[in-house]
Amino acid sequence: MRDGRKVAVVGAVFTALVGTAGFGAYTLIGDGGAPGDGGGRDVTVADGGTAAAVETGPPTPKEVRTVAEEFLDAWQNGRTEEAAELTDDGTAAAEALTGFREDARVSRVTLEPGAATGSEVPFTVRAQVRHDEAEQPGEWTYESALTVVRDTGTGRPVVDWEPSVLHPELKADLRLETGETEAPPIRALDRNGTELTAEAHPELAAILADLRKRYGGKAGGEPGVETRIVDASGKKVKTLNELDEGTPGELRTTIDARVQKAAVRAVTSKPKASVVALKASTGEILAVANNPANGFNTAFQGSLAPGSTMKIVSASMLIEKGLASSSEQHPCPKYFTYGGWRFHNLDKFEIKGGTFAQSFAASCNTAFISQAEKLADDDLTRQARDVFGIGLTWKVGTVTFDGSVPVQTDAPMAASLIGQGGVRANPLIMASVSATVKSGTFHQPYIVSPEVDGRTLTRAPRTLSPAVSQELRSLMRLTATSGSAAQAMAGTTGDIGAKTGSAEVDGQEKPNAWFTAYRNDMTAAAVVPASGHGGTNAGPIVRQVLDSVD
Repeated sequence: MRDGRKVAVVGAVFTALVGTAGFGAYTLIGDGGAPGDGGGRDVTVADGGTAAAVETGPPTPKEVRTVAEEFLDAWQNGRTEEAAELTDDGTAAAEALTGFREDARVSRVTLEPGAATGSEVPFTVRAQVRHDEAEQPGEWTYESALTVVRDTGTGRPVVDWEPSVLHPELKADLRLETGETEAPPIRALDRNGTELTAEAHPELAAILADLRKRYGGKAGGEPGVETRIVDASGKKVKTLNELDEGTPGELRTTIDARVQKAAVRAVTSKPKASVVALKASTGEILAVANNPANGFNTAFQGSLAPGSTMKIVSASMLIEKGLASSSEQHPCPKYFTYGGWRFHNLDKFEIKGGTFAQSFAASCNTAFISQAEKLADDDLTRQARDVFGIGLTWKVGTVTFDGSVPVQTDAPMAASLIGQGGVRANPLIMASVSATVKSGTFHQPYIVSPEVDGRTLTRAPRTLSPAVSQELRSLMRLTATSGSAAQAMAGTTGDIGAKTGSAEVDGQEKPNAWFTAYRNDMTAAAVVPASGHGGTNAGPIVRQVLDSVD
């Protein structure tokens, strides 16, 4: 009698499970339900003689294999509802699987399961994606994986539904979509018609991609088609598969391939070095390079204290205000205290009875700090903005940081005069500073002509007088021929000028090395972080770029 009652109860449970879901039978009476295999069951007999059983524990290897195969088979053959029912979130799974065919335009899919590792089953997705522009569907292959778990409510093994089952890079609130690319591709050319590709110029890859986004629709091309991940608003997160490259439009840039190659060679000699070259008379960008090539674009987007290269701007201000003159005596003591800070020169040198020209050429800090008490707090800010365009909004044609010279007081204001304090710049800005001196007028740098899109280049509110411009050029020439820049510029022919810089950084053993210079109608500026003296470390980079064109 006791054995008979036990058989009756188990039989009732088996019947109930088969009638409800059809999954519990194997677990209860098959090998997967054997003691010690990690599975198990809870059997409860109620007072009224009813019984309920819920499987517990992890799914067995056979259950994992069976559920995975059934799920993948249903997905592969378009039985979306059936596949969704084999998951622990049927609503979300059904929506995603429907979107896979409708939004991602997958017309056919083959799913090949691999060997399971525990409860995880990897699988290969081979999809055919149709789009209006192509006669044949595009091919798309990738790897994904699913995990089989036991449903806590029913005890049956199911696929643990996550967006990553559909594609491993999908997360919540993201979905797949196939459609036209955001912009047509471009065939970027240098100023002389030489094609610039990301393969030949990896240092330009990010810039070329940005140019495509900005100018692809204006260059006469046709968009391609891609499968991508988009967010809830439809904004692209990432391209997963390019089905049609589209027809490229032609976009001419201001880059000079010869100068560009020289810039790349020059920065490879110094870790983390960056350089920019400009045509002084127009502001056209001739070259931009960073080391490493695929790293952050410090040359355009860096925000670093420019050190003594900022003295070009400060000198223009002092000369305009009558606080300095090239041929007149100017103090250059070892030390000068202002605002509670004690400033000194490199190696604590001094120039007794020297002129301002000598102080500029030797990069004397105290010659500038000593004039701080005669300046208003916003004088340097206005000079940098109104004459050199620093801090205005530049429309270069790609992403740039356009500098900052904030209004400061006391010691930080004095430090700004020598390119420390809150002053921030990058090689693009400091190359532009030299270009402004050389040409006498600020020409906003650009890499794509404003004629392409009709944008208006930024103008500085005023220009230096011819006399001040000439005096600045004289100061920079003296620096290049017999001052702190002379070693780097030795033997350079033509109309030349230069300025060195070494910017101290808290917690950094060596300063950031800076150098900016011009030769005829080309200007260039470079920075080499944590390397030391500007003339020794950044100077050779600029020199190599300037020498690339006769």
